[in-house]
Amino acid sequence: MPRTRAMTFDAGDASGWDECLPSVAACRVETEEGVAEIPDHGDLWRVEWRPKDQRSLVRDKTDAAALVGECFSFPLELERRMELVEVGEGWRLKLQYRLKNTGSKSVPWSWAAHPLFAVEEGDRIVLPESIQSLRLEGSGSGRLGKNDDTVAWPMARLKDGSQVDLRIAVAKESRIGDKLFAGPLNASENWCALERPSAGVRIRVTFDAEATPYLGLWICYGGWPERPGPKQVCVALEPSTSPVDSLAATGPWSRVLGPGDSFNWPMEVDLELM
Repeated sequence: MPRTRAMTFDAGDASGWDECLPSVAACRVETEEGVAEIPDHGDLWRVEWRPKDQRSLVRDKTDAAALVGECFSFPLELERRMELVEVGEGWRLKLQYRLKNTGSKSVPWSWAAHPLFAVEEGDRIVLPESIQSLRLEGSGSGRLGKNDDTVAWPMARLKDGSQVDLRIAVAKESRIGDKLFAGPLNASENWCALERPSAGVRIRVTFDAEATPYLGLWICYGGWPERPGPKQVCVALEPSTSPVDSLAATGPWSRVLGPGDSFNWPMEVDLELM
């Protein structure tokens, strides 16, 4: 289905890896030039990215490519450079981001990586041991509580009083859909991982906790989309600039990029043997 600026995220295939910019949630934001209407999951999954230059179209000796996506809610341009390197018995995807304000006015923004990793029952989410609680952004049927509640990690208490280990992926028939945030994080908490013990492999995500000090977790085992049809069975590990999905929710994390200014940050994804 061709993507349009007005379509909702669940009207597409709702899979793969997106860059949520300038907001994850749909919202209305006041700016110097009036009210901006930001769509569901941001602008960039709706647009066609272009290669930065001709070298990005072909494999080169560094196995690197650079793509550029242009927002339409704000005059923001995101460049994503990707390089795949072999590390020991595994592989590392190195990403370098550069955001630029191409307009003449300052604009607010937030970013979250949105890689949806398919999971199987028994897969395991791993966070640094120092992370013992998360902020709840939303929980299907309110099983973990209400928005802004603090949820213990990894053993959380459900609304019926029972406990659940949030680390362990369960069957899609559970119809679970939870979004949580950790942070702000320090330099030793700049990673998260998804393990598949049955295959002896691990996906490890590393990020710059100063540039992107929050981590979003989307845990979905058949709980979304709410419409009839196929459901997601995935975990998204989402380094982010913000501890909330909506750009309209402001706080000490809020960011503004001046005209002509740019901001850079890195991220890495390792596929490892356990």
